Amino acid sequence: MATDMARPPRPETGVARQHANQLLRALSAADYALLVPHLRRVAVSAGKTISKPHARPRHAYFPETAVLSLIIVMENGGAVEAATVGNEGVVGLSALLGEGAMSTRCLVQIDGDAQRLPMFALAEAVAKSPALDALLRRYAQAFINQLAQSVACNRLHTIDQRCARWLLMTHDRIGGGDAFDLTQEFLSFMLGVRREGVSAASRTLQQLGIIRYRRGHISVLDRPALERASCECYAETRGDYAQLFG
Repeated sequence: MATDMARPPRPETGVARQHANQLLRALSAADYALLVPHLRRVAVSAGKTISKPHARPRHAYFPETAVLSLIIVMENGGAVEAATVGNEGVVGLSALLGEGAMSTRCLVQIDGDAQRLPMFALAEAVAKSPALDALLRRYAQAFINQLAQSVACNRLHTIDQRCARWLLMTHDRIGGGDAFDLTQEFLSFMLGVRREGVSAASRTLQQLGIIRYRRGHISVLDRPALERASCECYAETRGDYAQLFG
C-alpha cells in the first residue's frame, strides 16, 4: 500500500484564504501563521489507512482533493462508514479531546492531496489562539451533526436515497469534475449493505440516466436529478457546513 509522499507547500498556500481546504481557508492570517511552519502536503492513495481504531493520532489531516472515510468495523468483519471528510474539514481532532482515541478506522476513499499537521503543533496553536479553538469547536459540532444525520438516514431512508446522498457528498469533495473512482467495496461501507444492494441501487440511478457506473468508475450525468433522488439528509448536512463557513 502506498505511503504518504510529503511535499513542501506551494507558494500560494502562504495565504490562508487561497487554501484548497475550507477549514484552513477560514483561518485568520495570524492563526494560519501558527500552523504553516508545520504543514506538509502529502499525496494519499485510495485504501490507505490514515488512523487505526483506539489509537491516538499523531497527525491531523486537512484534505484538499483527497476524500477520507471513517469506518466502523465489527467483530464479524462487517463494516459501515460513519462519516465522510473532504476539503471542508479535518481528521484527528480527537487527540485534543480527553484520551484522544476514536473507535473508527480512517481510510482514504478517493486519491488526492491533504495537508498533514503534527498534533503537538495543532495543540500549541489552539492554546495560543481562542479564535482557532472556537473555529475547531464549531467544526466539531457540524461533524457531530453529520454523524447524527447519518444514523437517522441509515435507519429511515431507502438504499437508493442513501446511495444518492453519499454520491452527492463525494461529488462535492472531489475538487471539480463529474467523474471519480469509487469501488463497490467502499459503496457497501458507505451504505452499510452487501454488494448486491450496492449493485441494485447504482443500477436504479443508471436506468434513470443520473449516473454512469463502470468497474468502479462513477460519472455524475445529472446533478440536479441526483439531488432530487436523495433524501433530505444531504441538504441538512450541507447546510451545517455552509453555516460554519458563512
